[in-house]
Amino acid sequence: MHIHLKHPSGLVKETKVGFSWTVFFFGFFPPFFRGDWKWGLIILILSSFTFGLSNIVFWFIYNKLYIKDLLEAGYSPADEHSRSVLVMKGYIADDPR
Repeated sequence: MHIHLKHPSGLVKETKVGFSWTVFFFGFFPPFFRGDWKWGLIILILSSFTFGLSNIVFWFIYNKLYIKDLLEAGYSPADEHSRSVLVMKGYIADDPR
C-alpha cells in the first residue's frame, strides 16, 4: 500500500506502508537513496555489530520509522487515501472535518 506525503514547500514523497522489501533485498542502501541518513547509518552500524541479524527487525519497522520522521518534519497526507491509510495504521489521529 503506497501513500503520498506533501511538505508545505510543495515536495511530495511516495512511500510504502508495511513490510520494507527494499530493506529486505538491499539492507542499509534504501535509506541512503531516500536521503534518510539517520536510519541508514543506524541500520549500517547495527548490521555490522550483529552480522546482519538486526536487518530482520528493520524489514518490518523501517517504513514506519521513515513515515514517522517525515510526519515530524512537517509532511502531511497529500490526498484522502493517504490520510485514511495513516489513520487506519495509527500514524495520525482521526481528524473529523
